Amino acid sequence: MKISELRPELTLIADWIENGSKVLDLGCGDGAFLAALREEKQVIGYGIEIDTDNIKACVDHSVNVIQSNIDDGLNDFEDDSFDYVIMSQTIQAVHHPHQTIDDMLRVGGQGIITFPNMGNWKCRLQLALGKMPVTKHLPHSWYDTPNIHMCTVKDFDELCKTRNIGILERATLNAQHEKIIGMPLFPNLRAEIAVYKINQSLS
Repeated sequence: MKISELRPELTLIADWIENGSKVLDLGCGDGAFLAALREEKQVIGYGIEIDTDNIKACVDHSVNVIQSNIDDGLNDFEDDSFDYVIMSQTIQAVHHPHQTIDDMLRVGGQGIITFPNMGNWKCRLQLALGKMPVTKHLPHSWYDTPNIHMCTVKDFDELCKTRNIGILERATLNAQHEKIIGMPLFPNLRAEIAVYKINQSLS
């Protein structure tokens, strides 16, 4: 599969990654993204995945994959082992997101994180009606969701500020994983998906 055939969110991430980089993908799924990066951007990629079926798919894609739980940390990797560490649509499902982010920036020069924005107007409307939100990107009911730490764009900005994390780039997307005109004006209200490129600030 080509990068252009993946969901637009991943195409955006691919644009942020330089050719020939070393990339670690946390929760890499079936490995299709890493395989596309390898073929089109000569990336040296490794994935971490816990699901057995996804691991088999990674092997079928000839992707280097390690079966592990992200919550167990990245102790098997040395500092600055990668140029980029990616975590797409996974941060909300880990037990200690701030620690995971610290670990990402320890082993990689830059981190790329995407997550569903709980501050989106659709979520706010459902909460105002007294119910937990269910949307395209939050499809589970409150009792069977894998998500345990939901956040908003504003929450993530504040986390970065308090932990001295630099925001290199940010993109806010709609339900189709696409940028739309005017969304940057009210990202916390309008974005359904947020995409961040971060590093450990030196200031």
